[in-house]
Amino acid sequence: MITPVMEAGAFIREQRKTFSEKVVEYKGFNDLVSYVDKSAEQLLVDRLKVILPEAGFITEENTAGSDGQEYQWIIDPLDGTTNFVHGVPCYCVSVALAHNGKVVAGIIYEINLDECFYAWKGGGAFLNGVTIKVSEVNELKRSLMATGFPYTNFSKMKEYMDVFDYCMRHTHGLRRLGSAAVDMAYVACGRFEGFYEYGLNAWDIAAGCIIIEEAGGKVGDFSGGDNFLFGKEIISCNAGIYNEFLKVVKDRFHS
Repeated sequence: MITPVMEAGAFIREQRKTFSEKVVEYKGFNDLVSYVDKSAEQLLVDRLKVILPEAGFITEENTAGSDGQEYQWIIDPLDGTTNFVHGVPCYCVSVALAHNGKVVAGIIYEINLDECFYAWKGGGAFLNGVTIKVSEVNELKRSLMATGFPYTNFSKMKEYMDVFDYCMRHTHGLRRLGSAAVDMAYVACGRFEGFYEYGLNAWDIAAGCIIIEEAGGKVGDFSGGDNFLFGKEIISCNAGIYNEFLKVVKDRFHS
């Protein structure tokens, strides 16, 4: 599972050297894609079919589909496409495997720093082969938080900005890297204490969810439930601040 992800990452790295914004396409307002995303996704689909022929696919660029198979690969071939297009060095390949709708394995490969985060159910979480854990910070006021800015769905901007405002005033600060998968990988290894965003798709977060959980963290939707994979709202934190931050989010989105 790791080898195809690394191959896709190597392809993306090589393409960045000669990439031109002239080949960028627009799926929607601020929703960019290029041959790099599509080619990387095709590479992943082809390789993963060999590993688990009976599995279906949930993919960002619709290279392959799913017919309700027991196993499903959930693929974001290039999370952080806008960063990639503009030459901002934070983007990754994100691949997860789900069994009957529950993620059981995940890999996030951040290409620029050559950091491969991965986990499987019950097996722990790792960064380049070394075990990782979420941070032990247990107060929001001592936490560094991450988020992603809405770019197509602005329907909950007031609630989102209310949480943003709270974090600016009551934490060590907020970071916005431009890749939800990298944000979540950084929660898993203790660089961030928490992350929240709405409007995300399953391929943005699936791998990050299992990596955070196996690193000792918690993941939920804005109500504290488990409808985060397809529910388009997610918070993920270390265990120490999860309940405190959940209350902040819940009070603003579901009051």
